Amino acid sequence: MKKIIFTVAFSIGFQLVSGQHLWSMEECMAYAADHSPAVEQVRWDLAIAKADQSQALADFFPSVSAQIGGQYNWGRNIDPESNTYNNVTTFNNGYGLYASLIIFDGGQTFNRYKQARVERKKSLNAVEMRRDDRAIAAMMAFADAVYYQGAIKIAMDRAEHSKNVLRQTQLQEELGLKGHPDVAQAQATVADDEYNLVHQRNLFTQAMLNLRAAMNYPHEKEILLDTVVADTATMPLCESDDAETVYSIARHTNPTAINAEMAVQSSRYSYRVAKGGLMPTISFNAGISTSYFRNLSGDYTSQSFGEQFRNNRGEYISATLSIPLFSNLGRASNVKRAKYALRKAEAAREEQLRKLHDDVAAAVADRNGYAMEILSLQAKVDADNEAYMLNRRRYEEGLISIIDQQLTANTYFASKLSLLQKQMLYVLKNKLVDYYKGNSLWTSK
Repeated sequence: MKKIIFTVAFSIGFQLVSGQHLWSMEECMAYAADHSPAVEQVRWDLAIAKADQSQALADFFPSVSAQIGGQYNWGRNIDPESNTYNNVTTFNNGYGLYASLIIFDGGQTFNRYKQARVERKKSLNAVEMRRDDRAIAAMMAFADAVYYQGAIKIAMDRAEHSKNVLRQTQLQEELGLKGHPDVAQAQATVADDEYNLVHQRNLFTQAMLNLRAAMNYPHEKEILLDTVVADTATMPLCESDDAETVYSIARHTNPTAINAEMAVQSSRYSYRVAKGGLMPTISFNAGISTSYFRNLSGDYTSQSFGEQFRNNRGEYISATLSIPLFSNLGRASNVKRAKYALRKAEAAREEQLRKLHDDVAAAVADRNGYAMEILSLQAKVDADNEAYMLNRRRYEEGLISIIDQQLTANTYFASKLSLLQKQMLYVLKNKLVDYYKGNSLWTSK
């Protein structure tokens, strides 16, 4: 079984400062996941979903209410005994305690609670999805920054080589061994390599800005990268690590797949709630009430408050059966909409799973392809380096032209840059494959 083992390591002088923290890829990913405003937004959605679940649970309990009322009356009234008008002033108030409990509602309360539980889990999963998304964005930005930082190092080595060739050519011109066209060609190469160095530094600056943005890292704070990326991975000759095997794991562990499945579950409960609206409703009611009355006119003497409170007390219990007969087809329309929403969620789930399958297959194929490219490129870099060293000595000895020497140097440095690129791409794809296999993108500290 073949294995690929490599280490990407380079440094730039201004970053090798004693005591300064170097940010690793995982640290950048963890910081992005913990400090993203987008993650904070979905956390509030989770809080709302938790409140909705609590409300759905509360619907299982009876509703209890207390009522207190008072009334003050005055003016002309008819005395029922004498059938004459008189002025009467009265005061009365009442007290009541009432409770109502749904016994049966076609499963609406139960299914609303089940839906609320699913929505809470879905919101929790959405937080993890958003954290993973921000971590992956930071990972890709980190890889770009490390790549361009390595490109700077290669560009510096290339520029230094060109300057050495220029100095040797100028010395050989003074000795009559080289002509001025060789010097001019060497000067042009130095100018081109210096421009390339400036260009790579500009690209690195932009890559660092992108990394800060992906991490939501303050621009006023310095961030130095750990440019050592070491990875060891088994070549994709193992049947347990093919695309279909990885997808079978991702199908049940990836947040995207989980979210799609829970969306279907939520729609299914919503459909059941709508169907429950077509069923009869049975409710149980109970209450207790009392009252107090006093005639404030004349010499009328009423019972005391305590006596009336006890004597006027009454209790009741009742059961109500409500049968929906006709509601302008509103309930039937709700059922149809809920059914169509369920079918839509199922179709969306299949599309999400198809896309996940394609992403997994692409990640595995890319990782395997980059792994094999790295093996070939490493051999090429070694061969190009040997040719570069040989032609460098041959040029110093005057056996080849400066053009031939530069072509060999260009090939060598281009191979190194290509190898660095493939190594970083491999690190990314291997990280993604591990993610699809259910492993965490980063390790929390």
